[in-house]
Amino acid sequence: MLFAALLSLTPIAPQAQQAIPAQIEVKTNAASLHSSELDSKLMRRKMPYQVIVPPNYESEKTIRFPVLYLLHGLGGHYDNWASKTNLTKHAADHRIILVMPEGGDGWYSDSAIQPNDKYESYIVQELVPEIDKNYRTVAEKPERAIAGLSMGGFGALKFGVKYPQMFALAASMSGAVAAASYRTSDELPKNEWLRKSIVAVFTAPENPVRRENDLFKLLGEIPPEKTAALPFLYLDCGTEDQLGFLSHNQQLAQILVERKIPHEFRQLPGKHDWAFWNNQVQEVLRLSSKIFAANNKR
Repeated sequence: MLFAALLSLTPIAPQAQQAIPAQIEVKTNAASLHSSELDSKLMRRKMPYQVIVPPNYESEKTIRFPVLYLLHGLGGHYDNWASKTNLTKHAADHRIILVMPEGGDGWYSDSAIQPNDKYESYIVQELVPEIDKNYRTVAEKPERAIAGLSMGGFGALKFGVKYPQMFALAASMSGAVAAASYRTSDELPKNEWLRKSIVAVFTAPENPVRRENDLFKLLGEIPPEKTAALPFLYLDCGTEDQLGFLSHNQQLAQILVERKIPHEFRQLPGKHDWAFWNNQVQEVLRLSSKIFAANNKR
């Protein structure tokens, strides 16, 4: 499968200011935006993240809330979602805590080369427990979801497949779903910076790290008896996606159909840009609320 070239869509942001414990930075009628850092033992550095709490979070002290993790794309940072979309406003319609972690350019995976770039282990082993400790979350699978755009879409689906006990929904917006699916070096992007980004995480095609993160392999080979444990999977992609991701998403959706894995796939007018993601994150919020409500009634 040929891997389409990726582009850096967001500028590299400056390092976040220290804010421990979390401080409310923005208050609106929609929700409250907090910024904080986690002193990660796995990453051996402080990892920034943002949290949006719903308007009733402070007034309803006895209520616990479901959580949706939102992952940024390649070249982006944890603060992109709040600064480049109307996410804080969108959150007003949902009783959900939103968490936006820093993923660097690490493909939300544990690097095969850099010992301190353990983005997958960091999120699963450190960040999720940190959020459950410091916020009034429902710390269980039925009311926890994960989603992301581009590189983050790849990461979100991967987390859902590899950690089905943790998430009720895994959603991908314009996902770079073929990131770890190249079979030869010739299938890597021609852009030198992109090649270095991918090789730094997954290395050579025969490396176990690449195979362990290959979404097509993971979903294509999952035993039938384990598919029922998977979270609901959501994929979308713009029909004018300039990075060529539509075909990869179509191919992955076909595997889901063939394996009879519960999912929804949408191909919609739109490009690989923030206008598309601002629209689609609203769909992800609605779907999350629907799934959380259904699970809460069981």
